[in-house]
This record gives sequence, C-alpha cells and structure tokens, in this order.
Amino acid sequence: MSDWLTLKSGYDGFDLPAYHCKPLDARRGGLVVIQEIFGVNPHIRSIAEGFAADGYETLAPAFFERAKPGFEADYTPMGFGRGRDLVGKTPWDQVIADLQAAIDALAPPVFVVGYCWGGSAAWLAACRCEGLAASSGYYGRQVLDFKDETPRVPVILHYGKTDHSIPPENYEAVIAAQPDLPVYLYDAGHGFNCDQREDYAPDAARLARLRTLQLFQRNSGVKAEA
Repeated sequence: MSDWLTLKSGYDGFDLPAYHCKPLDARRGGLVVIQEIFGVNPHIRSIAEGFAADGYETLAPAFFERAKPGFEADYTPMGFGRGRDLVGKTPWDQVIADLQAAIDALAPPVFVVGYCWGGSAAWLAACRCEGLAASSGYYGRQVLDFKDETPRVPVILHYGKTDHSIPPENYEAVIAAQPDLPVYLYDAGHGFNCDQREDYAPDAARLARLRTLQLFQRNSGVKAEA
C-alpha cells in the first residue's frame, strides 16, 4: 500500500512530500529511503516498495522539492546534469532537517538507507540526526568530506571497486578515519544497486541488500527467530 504524505521540515517550515509505503504484514520498523540525485523516481519508489514488502514502513522524501517541484530524472546524461544542478541548490543543513522530519514521522525503530548522493546523506543522518537505530549508505562519494564525524548509531557503507566516480583513495581515507566501521567492497561500479543503470550488478545488489537487512534486524531491539 503506497501513497504520498507531507512532512513539515524544521529547517524552514516547508511542506515536504514523501512517498509512503506500508507493509502488508507485520511491521518490523520504519525506514527512510534517501534518493539518488535523480529524485524520487520509479527506481527509488520501487526500493521503498521492496523494503515495505520486507516489513518496513518506508518514507522517501522528495529532497529537491523546493528547487524543482515534482522533479524526477532518468539515468541519461541529461538526467544526470539536471540532478547535479539541484544538488548544488540543496544545502546539507536543509537535508538533515528534512531527514529529521521523516524520522520523527515514523514509529521506532527507525532506519535509514541511501544511494549515491543519498549514501552521503545516510552517513550524515547517522552522525547528526536523533531517533535513528542504524544506517546503510551506498556509494556515497561525499562521505569523505565528513569522515571525521562520529556516528551515533551503527552504520555500514557499500562501495564498488570499479566505481570511476569514487576512486579507492576516497573510501580508503574513510576506512582510515573510521577503522571500526564496516565498509564493504563489491566487484561492481557506481550505482550497482540500480537495475536501470549500466553498472547494475545483481549479485552485488543482493548481497548489499542482505547486509542492510541484517543490520536493521540486529539493531531493531527484536530478537531474531531461531
């Protein structure tokens, strides 16, 4: 079951739309799904729906709504350019406040998962937001810029070994700054989780998703079934 609801951002009082999916069976927790630079497009909506099928009530906020209402883009060079332009118009303090509004709208335990630009946001959420239980960030290039911040909750990160936009020295610096942080490397490129991108790597996507679900289960406060 899916719909759209409105969140009230503490940044500026903005009414932020969010794609909302409820689990059909028992609820395992809440989950904020953080978009790539391409907006809350069909792929991100399918991710939210997939996690809802696993028992998580999901919210996927439209973080670019202020700059471009209703924005969605595909994975063409034109779509990439449009998304990158909106990143420059979306300050991190605003993103964190919007994330907090989404977290506050969900009953605990609440988790975060983010992809690409959203992977960096997932790291910042773990460091700066209240009320989270755990966070999983996929191929977040800008985690490097915030590598010295201290996560408040358990975090895992995922990177592709052949990601040309995130060279090894990027995530190696993150590992050096956070030696106890689980950082998983995959035989894949950038965007390996997205089945609409050339770098889609189904084996890596399945493993990263399994690790993400295991992270959520470990930090749900619910004992796993034998």
